[in-house]
Amino acid sequence: MGFRSFIQCLAVVPLALLMAGTAVASEETQLIQSINSYRSQAQPCANVASNELPPLNSDPRLNLPASGTVDLQPMLARASYPMVSVQAITLSGPRDAQAAMAAIQESFCQVVLNPQFVDIGVSRNERDWRIVLARPLLAGGLGNAQAEGQKLLGLINEARRQPQQCGAQSFSAAAPLVWNDTLMSAAESHSRSMANNNYFDHKGRNGGTPGDRAELAGYIGQQIGENIAAGQDNARKVVEGWLASPGHCANLMNPQFHDLGAAYATDPKSDAGIYWTALFGVQ
Repeated sequence: MGFRSFIQCLAVVPLALLMAGTAVASEETQLIQSINSYRSQAQPCANVASNELPPLNSDPRLNLPASGTVDLQPMLARASYPMVSVQAITLSGPRDAQAAMAAIQESFCQVVLNPQFVDIGVSRNERDWRIVLARPLLAGGLGNAQAEGQKLLGLINEARRQPQQCGAQSFSAAAPLVWNDTLMSAAESHSRSMANNNYFDHKGRNGGTPGDRAELAGYIGQQIGENIAAGQDNARKVVEGWLASPGHCANLMNPQFHDLGAAYATDPKSDAGIYWTALFGVQ
């Protein structure tokens, strides 16, 4: 049986969607896991290779009523989800999460590989599926770039205190990282570049690598690692996302790293609104 599908998008503009599906948790969870696994590796999509992306957070506020026609914006407002943008994929035909994922990869790779999206909700009723991806407004209460970077340090060290499974790779507990102002400066510079120039990549606008940025700031390291994130509005969400992504998790748990500097930057004109960079190093 062929698949029928459509996509509707909005950015603070109400649209009506045909809703179908009652939640079947196991299949929904499998599809979200498949989408996040897909995002965790560079993928060919629309003749362009995507970057490794952090996982989407499962948010029950995006699991809208499974039947009837609704206005998306009012429904999300009533669910207390203050959004910036949202896209909804509707599929008719896939019998399970594996088939739904195949349809998404074939027709909607650009949606699920869009770095602006942070949250996801999935609904299903037999062979009808709705996948909602969204970015919320940033919550207030963030400290300055260094203060939030040091929150990241505390959360990362909390994770390093216990063994972690990063995809197929197992890591033992690791020694805590030490704050480094030089790496923080380099991290803040890259976050600011991504925010102001509206991109999400380890490669800087000038072609520089994480190692280049660290060296330019004055940190000469034997090894440099970098994690980036976009859209998450607090440090805990950032670290939870990194732990759920095999590559980011492996950087975070790498026992060879000793130093960390991290910072965020915002720009309301950018797609993701907020961008985070953590630089790991050892001298």
